[in-house]
Amino acid sequence: MTPRTLRIGNASGFYGDRFDAMREMLTDGELDVLTGDYLAELTMLILGRDRLKDPEAGYARTFLRQLEECLGLAHERGVRIVTNAGGLNPAGLAERVRELAGRLGVPVRVAHVEGDDLTPRLPQVLGSARPEGVPADVLAAHAYLGGFGIAACLRAGADVVVTGRVTDAALVTGPAAAHFGWRPEEYDRLAGAVVAGHVLECGAQATGGNYAFFADHSLERLRRPGFPVAEIHEDGSCVITKHPGTGGVVEVGTVTAQLLYETDGARYAGPDVTARLDTVRLRQDGPDRVRVEGVRGEPPPPALKVGLNRLGGFRNEVVFVLTGLDIERKAALVQQQMEDALKASPPEEIRWELVRTDRADADTQETASALLRLVARDRNPEAVGRAFSGAAVELALAGYPGFHLQAPPGKGTPYGVFETAYVPQDAVGHAAVLPDGRRVAVPPAPDARALQDVPEPPLPDPLPAGPTRRAPLGLVAGARSGDKGGNANVGVWARSEDGWRWLAHTLTVDRFRQLIPESRALPVTRHVLPNLRALNFVVEGILGEGVAARHRFDPQAKALGEWLRSRHLDIPEVLL
Repeated sequence: MTPRTLRIGNASGFYGDRFDAMREMLTDGELDVLTGDYLAELTMLILGRDRLKDPEAGYARTFLRQLEECLGLAHERGVRIVTNAGGLNPAGLAERVRELAGRLGVPVRVAHVEGDDLTPRLPQVLGSARPEGVPADVLAAHAYLGGFGIAACLRAGADVVVTGRVTDAALVTGPAAAHFGWRPEEYDRLAGAVVAGHVLECGAQATGGNYAFFADHSLERLRRPGFPVAEIHEDGSCVITKHPGTGGVVEVGTVTAQLLYETDGARYAGPDVTARLDTVRLRQDGPDRVRVEGVRGEPPPPALKVGLNRLGGFRNEVVFVLTGLDIERKAALVQQQMEDALKASPPEEIRWELVRTDRADADTQETASALLRLVARDRNPEAVGRAFSGAAVELALAGYPGFHLQAPPGKGTPYGVFETAYVPQDAVGHAAVLPDGRRVAVPPAPDARALQDVPEPPLPDPLPAGPTRRAPLGLVAGARSGDKGGNANVGVWARSEDGWRWLAHTLTVDRFRQLIPESRALPVTRHVLPNLRALNFVVEGILGEGVAARHRFDPQAKALGEWLRSRHLDIPEVLL
């Protein structure tokens, strides 16, 4: 007998997401499994710093507080909970959950997954694969594990499964493999679950949050989006939806946007399977229901990705407010004054950025003002500490007319750097620690295939020539962007077949570089995904050393896609 559809919902897209989402997901509709994604590159650094202060820390404390309200409810409703909130200390969080369950009198079985932490044996594991300049004593080094450790815990009867660093999609592939009895070599089914997991992982981004075409829907509908649910079938296909009566919207566009988020090419690699994003087919299956089908899978690559977090140094910043006339001359004056003041002991890196938020003949002082941002970084905290702050403050009566700062400068603060390395799958001791305490080794994937780019597919026929109008790209295309270490991706999709015929031929790498000047000196790769009517651009190095280093105004490139949509092109009038 074929197992019934598996309903998996997600209640957290990051550490700090909506606190009451767990209760809402348990009370607003039916679920079999509730997941919580708490980890990101920056989160691992935060948890690493927590654990430096307290060896018993290193996990997402928010999850425990949510569980205190909801553990009994989940048990009553028969909903299993799977979360990566264990962070750097999954065993520690699992023990805290057992203590909480005992105190609440809720008879749940708790298991956890471990083996991702490579920090103690980093030099031996990485060897010559260590990225240049990365010291052996990084703050945290964690491999991205797959879902079969989670599956082993669930098959052993766990009600709550805690993991450390697994892929975000593993929170879905694990329960699906356990429920349907999938074998590790069933790559198409696993790939379907990976796509479902990728759609769910960022919570409300699949249900109308951060959506390019939000203006198509009422503010009332979008003010509090519900969290997403995947109805997964035995063949790996699914329907993305949300609980009835909750806010937000689920449509092909919202799912497309999330599918493009923080991805690279057509091959989406993970430890269990490489999912072919160019095979994904989406169709509206009713109100707030999008069917996802046709996903093909391939064996995973032979190496696992490892996230390396280390302290990069110290940073400080000051924002000068420039008001009224002669903005650029005011900026030049204060820049020269600061560089003179810091000449004796300049920080290792200084970056200036003038943000022209000012307008001529403005009717408020704020809209008459521009912002000049100065960021300094150094391995020595004193170089970006009192000497840096004092140099800015001392210009108060000796600088440009109207001198003032957006906020008083403080002392230098530490920042982190995220880098990646790769290790053989069998170099990682992936293990499931079952509810009865038994430790079960999880073998690597039975097959592996080196990752290669997919040949670029043929483009559709271009639109016939016709009259055009200068207009923003965003009138005919959506976009979503995000970060992966120092790189950013911008996924762009067309809303119609004619829009795709135009977009595929118009938005080339050269045109992208014209529209996004920051990218002109950087490597930019374009990936074509015809089934989604989408292009995915990867811009290497635009984020410097990653989000924790705060290299640019938008350090995670969250709004890079919206900037692109605001740029003007000659667009065929038939599309407008």
